[in-house]
Amino acid sequence: MKRPDIRWLDEPEEHDYPAALSYLSLIHDKEHAKRLVAALQSALVVQYKAKDIFRATGLSLLGVSNSHVEKDRVKIRAGKKLSPLLLVRDVSNGKVVIADGYHRLCAVYSFDEDALIPCKIV
Repeated sequence: MKRPDIRWLDEPEEHDYPAALSYLSLIHDKEHAKRLVAALQSALVVQYKAKDIFRATGLSLLGVSNSHVEKDRVKIRAGKKLSPLLLVRDVSNGKVVIADGYHRLCAVYSFDEDALIPCKIV
């Protein structure tokens, strides 16, 4: 079966930033989380391979049975554009935190672990 072309928006969607703030507020105090999101908003979009992002996060891959992952897989097969990921470097723990886009990353990885994924990282 031919791999679908994975298409991306040029910039993250506006609703991704409040989602990132919500998540980051769980692991940082509110003011620090706000500064991180502000930095993400002004960061440039760069690209990393799906497999490298997973390695840097230390997270497990969610399976296609996850409803959110499957929803993004449907978008990919339909040729719809995905929003770039929002990533934060956690230097003290030597990890990357996915502030927004974990399900998108899992969906893309299920098609192509070498896929280049646009993201903003601070």
